[in-house]
Amino acid sequence: MRSAVLSAAIAVSIATPVSAAPTLNVYTYDSFVSEWGPGPGLKEAFEKQCGCTLNFIAVEDGVSILNRSRIEGASTEADVLLGLDLGLVTETAELGLVQAHKVDTSALKAELNWQDSQFVPFDYGHFAFIYDSRKIDSPATSLKQLIDSDASVIYQDPRTSTPGQGMMLWVNGVYADQSASAWAKLAQHTETVTKGWWEAYSLFLEGGADYVLSYTTSPAYHQVAEGVDHYKAAQFSEGHVAQVEVAAISAYTEQPELANQFLQFLISPEAQAIIPVTNWMLPVIDGIELPEAFDKLVTPDTIDFTPQAIAANRAAWIKTWRDSAAN
Repeated sequence: MRSAVLSAAIAVSIATPVSAAPTLNVYTYDSFVSEWGPGPGLKEAFEKQCGCTLNFIAVEDGVSILNRSRIEGASTEADVLLGLDLGLVTETAELGLVQAHKVDTSALKAELNWQDSQFVPFDYGHFAFIYDSRKIDSPATSLKQLIDSDASVIYQDPRTSTPGQGMMLWVNGVYADQSASAWAKLAQHTETVTKGWWEAYSLFLEGGADYVLSYTTSPAYHQVAEGVDHYKAAQFSEGHVAQVEVAAISAYTEQPELANQFLQFLISPEAQAIIPVTNWMLPVIDGIELPEAFDKLVTPDTIDFTPQAIAANRAAWIKTWRDSAAN
């Protein structure tokens, strides 16, 4: 009898396939998924909760996420787009690439004043030019001073990179209708323009330039991870452009509930404790304990742009940059 029951059980188990764990595909940028970025830690933590496989698919930088999603349309693999910023949200929404989320955002910092129904912030910071204080005793104190100098500079392409787009906003915020001449002047001492942040920063660390476009939080990485404090952020008198990085659910996902679960996870205390010390940006919720190095960072004034203003002017600003600086 026991043999008959066992045989029947085996037959049933063979006939009934085990459901495979679902896979959540997340488009993001390459530094996010590097071994020292937040990707590995977030993947491990979320997979313990979701019973799924979290699959990051990386491109060069944030603008590339939008470009790829726009080209792919309904054929996209993405369930979630992670790494866009406020300069891209209007265009992304108008293209119909994302859908409304169901995330409870009440825990977000009040200073973010977040009310968007499609995008969820996961970190924020200010763009800055980083320099090595062992080589530069008197850093530039304004964007105009840097552009007027002969110091070598590396920054990112605004067509593919969110920092590059931030640089474009910075120049337009400071120079307005004189931006073309500023770009032309900067081009005379620009070492290179890279597709993404990672390539630019790596070249800088190899000695490729005096300054590299990055974030005010970048020195914290060197202090915490490497125990060195000679990399500094130059504080500019005109102010700095802020960046809020966001995630959103693809309009074409077949797993909206799992995607919502992931976005809610991104703003949980567990995820927010991982992101600042791996992506080296600021947390979007209160109560996250940060290393002492974050207390030593510069705290610049903010040059504000609305997402709508960026969307309305982005194409023209890129053309001005291309015509003046990219040749």
